Amino acid sequence: MPASEAEPGATAVISALDIVLWGVTPYVMVVVLVGGLVWRYKYDQFGWTTRSSQLYESRLLRIASPLFHFGLLAVIAGHFFGLVIPMAWTQAVGMSQEFYHFNALAVGGIAGVGTLGGIILLIYRRRTTGPVFMATTRNDKSMYVVLTAAIVFGLWTTLASVFEGEHGHNYRETVAPWFRSLFIFQPDIAAMAAAPFSFHLHTLVGMALFVIWPFTRLVHAFTAPFHYLFRPYIVYRSRDRGRDGAKAGAAARNSTTAARRGWSAVGTRDRDTRNR
Repeated sequence: MPASEAEPGATAVISALDIVLWGVTPYVMVVVLVGGLVWRYKYDQFGWTTRSSQLYESRLLRIASPLFHFGLLAVIAGHFFGLVIPMAWTQAVGMSQEFYHFNALAVGGIAGVGTLGGIILLIYRRRTTGPVFMATTRNDKSMYVVLTAAIVFGLWTTLASVFEGEHGHNYRETVAPWFRSLFIFQPDIAAMAAAPFSFHLHTLVGMALFVIWPFTRLVHAFTAPFHYLFRPYIVYRSRDRGRDGAKAGAAARNSTTAARRGWSAVGTRDRDTRNR
């Protein structure tokens, strides 16, 4: 086990519970997450979907869904920047702790409030729209509770840092080293044990969310259709164009022999060139 990267002079008593929570539970979570995703994909591919309810109600969904998803993307980016990038790296490029702290609180606060507002609207819509509520499974109900708790506790740690000011806890000296140490299979339990209870609670709820992830509608996050942004245009139908301009085109449209059914294949320029 590596030496703790907690604040100088700070001592943390490592108990058996700390070893279970911060040394064993993260790996159990990963096993359940990966195993659950493999099982779900193998035995429930038709259920690997968000079970969209847009047909039942779209007014609130148009507001709540982008608010939640874009806010969540900002939250994920903030967690990546704060947990993965060591504090020494940001200091090496001239970013002071005060500047980092201010930006983390500003961006994290806005993203957290937006994500929380989005999930509240989504839950309200799901509870008040009859067909949408009837399509909600028990697993999804549990997911909404855990997801909302993770957002609330994360926002709590952010707001607590605001009120504590310069005396607030620096998670980049405790939680972040512990998180990075998990990837080399040498969990820095002492560092995580030195973090305040609010960070412990947020971390535990976050791990619980990943444990139930494969068994809820959240699985769609692993198959998000990002390729839609880069796919080429698809030609479904095209107009007949004659070589001699509009007159040839009109003659082709008036000709019964040249008429083409609406479901006939539509050629493309590169395909026609290859077939010549």
